Amino acid sequence: MSYDKPSGHVTKRIVLHFPGFEPLDAVRHQARYKRSAVKTAKLQDFEVEVGPVQTEGQSRYFDVDSQGADWQTSSRVYVFDHDEIVKSLNGRSTLRRMVAGYSSAARVVWEGGAFSYFRHAWRFGLFFLFPFLLVAIGLALSVLIVTAPYWLALDTSLLILSAIVAHMAFFRLFLPWSDRWHTLHLFSDWELAVAVASLEKPYFQQWVEDNLASVRAALSEPADEYVISSHSMGSSIATQVIGTLVEREPSLFAGKRVVFVTLGGAILQCALLRSAEVLRARVGAIARVKDIFWFDVQCLTDAINFYRCQVVALAGHHDAPQPPIVFIRLKHMLSPERYRRIKRDFLRVHRQYVLDADVRAPFDFTLMTAGPLPAASFANPN
Repeated sequence: MSYDKPSGHVTKRIVLHFPGFEPLDAVRHQARYKRSAVKTAKLQDFEVEVGPVQTEGQSRYFDVDSQGADWQTSSRVYVFDHDEIVKSLNGRSTLRRMVAGYSSAARVVWEGGAFSYFRHAWRFGLFFLFPFLLVAIGLALSVLIVTAPYWLALDTSLLILSAIVAHMAFFRLFLPWSDRWHTLHLFSDWELAVAVASLEKPYFQQWVEDNLASVRAALSEPADEYVISSHSMGSSIATQVIGTLVEREPSLFAGKRVVFVTLGGAILQCALLRSAEVLRARVGAIARVKDIFWFDVQCLTDAINFYRCQVVALAGHHDAPQPPIVFIRLKHMLSPERYRRIKRDFLRVHRQYVLDADVRAPFDFTLMTAGPLPAASFANPN
């Protein structure tokens, strides 16, 4: 099956979406998708109707019906969120989150991940360091406050008071202030990254096993094409799930038009750790399936992606087909006002891959998942 020149309108599409590390369940993902789809439909001059989330067993999906002047497309979007994992990691005490976060950071450094980040994508390296350095600064300031009676030559009986002030300054002032950069949320993100890479945590192993049946069922539905879209951390998670099915049931993909789209893909966040042998093997396995066409969407403005990096090659598979890279420019997709508003919020910029644009652009998530054109056509937007 050739994906070089995809043609013809898609009338029925199945989408399997693996979102990033966000505290959103399927209902909230559907609500965000609906908001973006309505705006895109108005911009692109077509009609769209996004249905409510339906649940069948472990599967959660919603239907999207789109219609233009000479086309009509129905898409069923399955959402494979990991919201329960996010809630579990973020729901622990602040102290436990900090200890687990720094432990994960040390693991990333020990396993060579940090060095590889700076070697291949230095901005991603800075993204890795940022939350841990920021909180370390806050801790250092707290230590200064605690020890103030010593270095100010005050009575040592004031140590109790200085300790109370330091505690209040760190937990009541510094951490709430640092929330604008999602610091502790990123601590949990790195904890999950290590779990996805190493496959050592039972909760993630169970999540993969629980969702295999839903993915299998979605891929078994009749459709013109099957789009596996993944964003950020979701790309590593999707690779573990889809790679497992490639290993166990390769015939599941035979004869189908399957497109794997990694949006702001951070597969290398996990795959560059030494413990990620299984993940790296699955990257190569997916790349070698002839019925799966994989392309990677990247953006220079986004610091949380491995810009210009060939994911499959860096995972150790230089001889496998390499996913073409599609570069997008947010400046060319958004209004000047909207771009100015979000450009300094790196997590907000990182989410733009799955959101609506302000002007007609070569790449659009809604058009790729609900429009008439085959998803593979977005690999050659020009």
